[in-house]
Amino acid sequence: MASARAVLERRRSSRIPIRIALKVFSKEAGDDLHGAPAEAISVSRYGALLRVPFLLELGSHIEILHEASHELREFRVISARDQRQDGLFELGVEIYHPARNFWGIQFPGER
Repeated sequence: MASARAVLERRRSSRIPIRIALKVFSKEAGDDLHGAPAEAISVSRYGALLRVPFLLELGSHIEILHEASHELREFRVISARDQRQDGLFELGVEIYHPARNFWGIQFPGER
């Protein structure tokens, strides 16, 4: 297992603990018409940790709708954790095109 220091050194940007309401669309989960409610619990410029009602395989493509901004962006699943006691799964996701700040927050080191 990697040490906490090694993980921090590999990260491209800081993670911010936050709660953001989302909808997740995934053909793999059989949900290509209606978005499943989800929540980001930690975000960075390049991705997020999500709580979602379904489990996806690594590499799965998803679309995330930001409930506040109504912006839709493409992501891929880079980590997945087993179902929690609340019935939700945790997915680590990476954004495909990080040119704009999808999350709408200011990250450390930004002006």
